Amino acid sequence: MSMTSQSPDFVIFATDEWFAPASNLLKREPPEFIASAFTEYGKWMDGWETRRKRIPGHDWCIIQLGVPGIIHGLDVDTSFFTGNYSPSASVQAACLGMDDSLTLEGDRTGMAASDSQFEAVAKLHSELWEELVPVTELKPGYSDTCHNYFPITYPSRVTHLRLNMYPDGGIARLKVYGVGQKDWSALPTQDQLDLVALVNGGVCLGYSDAHFGHPRNMIGLGRSANMGDGWETARRLDRPKNLQVDGKGILQVPGYEWAVLRLGHPGVISQIEIDTNHFKGNFPDSCKIEACHLTPEEEGKYVSGRWSSDPGNKWRVLLQPQKLQAHHRHFYSCDSLALSGPVTHVRLVIAPDGGVSRLRLWGRPTSTRHISKL
Repeated sequence: MSMTSQSPDFVIFATDEWFAPASNLLKREPPEFIASAFTEYGKWMDGWETRRKRIPGHDWCIIQLGVPGIIHGLDVDTSFFTGNYSPSASVQAACLGMDDSLTLEGDRTGMAASDSQFEAVAKLHSELWEELVPVTELKPGYSDTCHNYFPITYPSRVTHLRLNMYPDGGIARLKVYGVGQKDWSALPTQDQLDLVALVNGGVCLGYSDAHFGHPRNMIGLGRSANMGDGWETARRLDRPKNLQVDGKGILQVPGYEWAVLRLGHPGVISQIEIDTNHFKGNFPDSCKIEACHLTPEEEGKYVSGRWSSDPGNKWRVLLQPQKLQAHHRHFYSCDSLALSGPVTHVRLVIAPDGGVSRLRLWGRPTSTRHISKL
């Protein structure tokens, strides 16, 4: 689910991929156009493009989300498809089990679905799935018209999407925005999980600065691919002209940056990982983590106020200030943590500025479910 960070979404079926494969829809980087690029099948395009249809029907594909959850918005991006974009599209959704029997492997350029693939996908009855976006005209792929954004108000968990284009043509990217949702009822309560992970429902609710990279990247899957796949702030302008350190080697600076995240489920945190992978000359000097337990109503108040009226009397230190290293995974066990009760939110504070690639909060979910309207 490209709602926030890198996720292993993948296409499990596409009717036709003649000019460009449907897997391009899921690329994280923006689409590009290379005027001189051609393949044996025609013009190379950075998106999904089908042949000009000369048989009944329309083209469509099915995407399995890497992060199942609640969808709040979709962007059907037609970038660079100007005379060959799909005139109209619709999107359907379903919540299914993860089935590995449907897969598309390798370079699919110049290919179309086989009879056996059509037979296999027919068992999903995707034509009957819930409609998130009705049949809607798309705009051409010029820079000022390429983003076709659709707000979604569908309350159920989604694992699969069906993207229909009518009747054929090209779409560069499909971006899916929302919040991951795990089926907590199927999980033994004694299991240790990363409670703030995107895939487990973690979400960034606020931050002080995200000049080079959004803090939601910190809760993405795996280790970061590069500095852009992390949270990085601008250099603070209130840095002292001559830097001094305390007895622990921590810089004495007046300013700091922060990010607030909601856990996917309330829980007791027993281990923390702070990874500065790829941040070699721009890692924070130090960090600390605070935590609290907020009701949905309290959260809503602070979010609407952009955390300007800070719940200062609720934040409690979870991890005391720690000196950080460049390009390094820092682990802190329960012996280093100052809180032992359940929490719903955390605030990562870095000083004076810099970048963190990943934040992991390992712990045990508690029985009380935190449900937010956001």
